[in-house]
Amino acid sequence: MADWLQGGEEMADRIRNHDWASTPLGPREHWPDVLKTTVALCLGSHFPQAIVWGRELITLHNDAFVPILGGKPPALGRPFSEVWKEAWSDIRHIAEKALAGQATFIENFPLLIERGDSRELAYFTFCYSPIRDHTGEVVGILDTVVETTATVVAHQRVCFLDELSRAVADATSADMIMATITRMLGEHLRISSCAYADMDADADGFTVRGDWVAPGSSHLVGRYRLVDFGRLAVNNLGLGRPLVINNNREELAEEEAATFQALGITATLCIPLVKEGRLTALMAIHDRIPRLWSEYELALVSEVAERCWAHIERVRADAELRTAMAALATLNATLEERVEERTAQLVETEAALRQSQKLEAIGQLTGGVAHDFNNLLTIVRSCLHFLQRGNLSEERRGHYLKTVADTVERGAKLTAQLLAFARRQALNPEVFEAGQRLRAIGDILDTATGACVQVALELPDEPCHVRADLGQLETAFVNLAINARDAMDGEGRLVLRLAANQALPPIRGHAGQDGPFAAISVSDTGSGIDPELMERIFEPFFTTKAAGQGTGLGLSQVFGFAKQSGGDVQVTSVRGEGTTFTLFLPQVAPEPDEEQASDDSLPGDGGQRRVLVVEDNPEVGAFAAQILTDLGYRSTWVTSAEEALERLGATGQDFDAVFSDLIMPGMGGIALASEIRRRRADLPVILTSGYSHALADGAHQGFEFLPKPYSAEQVSRALHSALGAVAKADRAS
Repeated sequence: MADWLQGGEEMADRIRNHDWASTPLGPREHWPDVLKTTVALCLGSHFPQAIVWGRELITLHNDAFVPILGGKPPALGRPFSEVWKEAWSDIRHIAEKALAGQATFIENFPLLIERGDSRELAYFTFCYSPIRDHTGEVVGILDTVVETTATVVAHQRVCFLDELSRAVADATSADMIMATITRMLGEHLRISSCAYADMDADADGFTVRGDWVAPGSSHLVGRYRLVDFGRLAVNNLGLGRPLVINNNREELAEEEAATFQALGITATLCIPLVKEGRLTALMAIHDRIPRLWSEYELALVSEVAERCWAHIERVRADAELRTAMAALATLNATLEERVEERTAQLVETEAALRQSQKLEAIGQLTGGVAHDFNNLLTIVRSCLHFLQRGNLSEERRGHYLKTVADTVERGAKLTAQLLAFARRQALNPEVFEAGQRLRAIGDILDTATGACVQVALELPDEPCHVRADLGQLETAFVNLAINARDAMDGEGRLVLRLAANQALPPIRGHAGQDGPFAAISVSDTGSGIDPELMERIFEPFFTTKAAGQGTGLGLSQVFGFAKQSGGDVQVTSVRGEGTTFTLFLPQVAPEPDEEQASDDSLPGDGGQRRVLVVEDNPEVGAFAAQILTDLGYRSTWVTSAEEALERLGATGQDFDAVFSDLIMPGMGGIALASEIRRRRADLPVILTSGYSHALADGAHQGFEFLPKPYSAEQVSRALHSALGAVAKADRAS
């Protein structure tokens, strides 16, 4: 036994026991020394090496080279061209260069090789070095090789996934994402088709939504039953496991394979998507011929599927967000306009009520308003009936007239409440000492809440001045007190508190303010408010009272008043213990005292001063002219602004004041007042209107304004003030 073959390696034994006499190399003992030496060096190396000897290219190799061969038949003693016959066309010229004496080094060379029953693409870095004898003649090739498939594939995977991510980054739909991914994955893996599908709700079937197919392959779009693809598909996919079929003709029953074959599919790799325990989608790659799917392909398709579905969820979420933002933008752009339009219609006509967004709110509003106004109309109608009797005593006549006046005042307050809800009630803010006013309000509440409700005041010693509409403040606290009385079933304790120099806390998501604010609260010992109702109590028309027992506008009026006044309202409640509403109103410094007429010191007669009445409504115009006449003024009534300008002439010297409606056909009250000011700046103009938008928008633009409905006393006071201001200005000049 030759010393050069000593060793325990497997290939040394195989070389030792091989029948070399039947090969072109002949018996080992006749081998040339250079071959023996090269074989000894090769066997002693841990690097994969093969010796390709002679013109016949007879193969010898070491143990490290065995994994390179994979599942090939034994290569020992066979021609190298036969061992690598499937790749010989690619490597033949490299071998010929080495036999010609030129060494070759190649990195990551791709070869489609046979391993087992299938072909696979592998990558190798190798060096073909010529082997020379003692004369310098090339007698063979030393093939030193390393398979780099894993490294190359890993790099390709990273590059592919990066390219894939960039390709779908700007996609705006699920179909765009799927079309891009199936195409890129199919081309990258060199398969016949790639498809994605959505599972039916019962998971018994699926629908292929889109696919990519190589030339010559059939499209797969359509609906299928999962059971038709065999038990393996049902079991694996149903459990969320990949379905891997290398050759369905061999691995499946004939009838199961027939379903695949009808689609031109022999090899399949399918990845399931399971969400919340349910099979929801599939991604699959296919080949027309048998294919041994690699671990790389399985891992890549799994990762691509996960990324694909993640991209789709992102795109869908973005689309939903864009839709929501567009809807919000539309809502924000039209919300104020729609609220104003619908609320004005609710106040003005019953027909507009039916256009409200909430049917339940409509029912509550119509029931409550109808209930309240029917009560008022019943009183007025009855009083008018009795007033028509000729034998009525003066005492009874006075009683009925006062009742009618009081009832009309109550109707006006109800209208004001509706306008306050609509944020269209014109506020008349003034500076007043809150503690003093709360004492007066406490007296009102003591009467309004009944004998069984104890009303208590907790006021600071120091004065606390606020700027707000006093009438709206009183209305707000009456609303709160009535609600508190009802919550206490007419019996309990009601506390009014005032705290000065407070900060406005964050309320309903709005940032707080440093202040100072006056915090005015109403606390009761009632049943409290259910937590689920806390978010709704300020909604318009929302009420827990029975149908017809209220409009549901009380707390909405409180909320609107607080907001319009530059503050806010906070509510805290404990079920079974009681509720506290706190109004935060801007606190201000006191104003210098001014002489003000008391309610009893109404102006005297008009002194026969001349007033031009401009009113397009015949009934209102005649009534206004009559009021002025009764007040001692000489009134002239016209029905349009254009006619008024004709009566006034260039100087307006024939009149001492103008009393005009604000909203009229043709020229409106503002245009009329502006023209009068241009002609005669010292001629006072008083504007009046009952339209809610005129009240809210301050459309009188600095002119004296009297809202409808008005009383004779209010008309007298407005004219007295306007004419008095003119007289004062004349004295000053």
